[in-house]
Parts: sequence; C-alpha cells; structure tokens
Amino acid sequence: MNWNYLILILAATIAGGMIPMTVKRISANFSIYLLAFTGAFLFGVIIMHLLPEVYHELGHQAGIYIVAGFFLQVFLQQLSHGMEHGHTHVPQEHHHHIAVTPLLLGLSIHAFMEGIPLGFKYDDHSALPSLMVGVAAHKIPEALTLITVMMHAHKKRADLWRILLIFALVTPLAAILAGWLGSRFDIVQHYLLYVVALVVGAFLHISTTIFYESGTKHHELSRKKVMAIALGLLLAFLTLIFE
Repeated sequence: MNWNYLILILAATIAGGMIPMTVKRISANFSIYLLAFTGAFLFGVIIMHLLPEVYHELGHQAGIYIVAGFFLQVFLQQLSHGMEHGHTHVPQEHHHHIAVTPLLLGLSIHAFMEGIPLGFKYDDHSALPSLMVGVAAHKIPEALTLITVMMHAHKKRADLWRILLIFALVTPLAAILAGWLGSRFDIVQHYLLYVVALVVGAFLHISTTIFYESGTKHHELSRKKVMAIALGLLLAFLTLIFE
C-alpha cells in the first residue's frame, strides 16, 4: 500500500470541498472544464489499465461484472443525485428540502467502492498508480459538488467540515481494508478482482456521463470543453510511463 497516493486522494478530496467554502463565486465554466478534464482522465485510465487487467484475469466473465457495475451505479445515482460525476439532479429551488441521509449514504457507498480497487495487487504495475491519480482527480469535483449542495441545504460550517472529513476518509480507508485483507487471505484477493470489475463498470458510467452532462442545459460540446477532454485523455496516455 502506497501511503503517498492515499494522502494524495485525501488531500484532493479536502481541497475540492474547500473550494465552495472559500471561494465566494465559482465560475460555471470552471466546474464544466474541471469535470470534463477529470472525467476524460478517469475514462482513459479505465480503458488503458483496468479493462485489460480484468479481462486478462476473468476472461468473458469480466463483461458480466462490468455491466452489473454500470447498472449498480445507475441505482446508487438515485440516492446520491449524480454527485459522483460532479453533477446533481436536485433542483436548485428545493435544496433546503434535500434528504441528506440517503444522499450521503449513496455517495459513501460509491466512495467505498472507489477505494477497494486501490487495495488490489495488479499484474500491470502501472495500473495502481494510474488509478490512484485518476481517483484523486475525480474526487475534486465530487467533493466540490457535495459541499456546494450541503451549503445550499443551509448546513452549518462545522457540519460542512465534519461531512467533508468523513467523506474524504472513506475511500482511503476502503483501500487500506481491501489491501490488508487481500494480503492475508488469498480468497479475498481472488474475489477482490470481481469487485474491481464492478467498479470498472461504475467508473465507465460516471466518466461517460460527465462527457454529456458537464456543459450547457443542451449538453453541447464547446471547443474549450473538447480541449479539456483531450487534455485529460492525453494525460491518461502519459500514465503508460509507469510501466
């Protein structure tokens, strides 16, 4: 377990959540381009590192679990209102009526799922560091959206920090737990691979949804958004240097 990467994820999550607490007015374009960049980066990491790994180990069975993970994410999104991809389907005028408990439950389950693949031992030595960076990048808009919605729900500042810190710890703790159990029990390490395939499906849902939802109300692709996507994919290609 690389503690530096886990600290990076923790710091990225806290940094993302601090943005709406410290910046009075956040440009809509900033969120759009940040989402597009991080979504493209995560998508590239999945395609180049995780998909080859799970298909190599599981063969055609991998597809079953990937599809299951894709639709598991569809279900979780009903609880979290799409915050996993930096977007919320909660109408602005009803933020003060948000059911906070199911929202945080859905987002926490997703965050825990994100951490499990980080505790898995990959044959591709470039997979883990690439995924760590991809998850860290994804955490920034995720935490930003979470805290923004909590602020609109009129949560006190102390509550905002409590929510942010707990949320920031979920993914690293899941990674530590998965790594600890996998290193001590071979059967756990074996079944972690199936969980990784599920998470790959969830990540595919999130990253592709970002491409279409992070933009105007008509989901248009502007030139700058395309550039942000291209930059994210380029950096994902550069993760091949970890090999």
